[in-house]
Amino acid sequence: MSISQKLFTLSTTENIGIYNLTEKVQKFIETTSVKNGQALIFSRHTTTALVINEDESRLLEDIKTYLKKLAPPTDSYLHNDLHLRDVPPDEPENAHSHLMAMTLSTNEIIPIMDGKLALGTYQSLMLVELDGPRERTFFVQVSGVT
Repeated sequence: MSISQKLFTLSTTENIGIYNLTEKVQKFIETTSVKNGQALIFSRHTTTALVINEDESRLLEDIKTYLKKLAPPTDSYLHNDLHLRDVPPDEPENAHSHLMAMTLSTNEIIPIMDGKLALGTYQSLMLVELDGPRERTFFVQVSGVT
């Protein structure tokens, strides 16, 4: 069994944004010797998430709208009482971002078949930024047989 891993960096540009990672992860798989196995993709942040869905512009806007309805940024949250917590001077009021992230997932595991991500026709792997813009990192571990 072969295991390869890599830490990726992504600069996000929106407060809530959705970024397709499929090509980056596929290119990394191609640098490994793994032909059949799995790719574990893990977000290293509490205000980002990973999803598999269709990368269609109108759907992506619907997803952003849906997430904002789940945890409206303008609602009152205890986490945003920064004066009651020991926080760095640049700490944002971002409880809504944490709550949105909790409804999604921090990781995805995707099968690899014949050296390719075994995604369906309309499936893409995407990172969901919920508190940007920021520098984000995600970890990819590819394991399997050659």
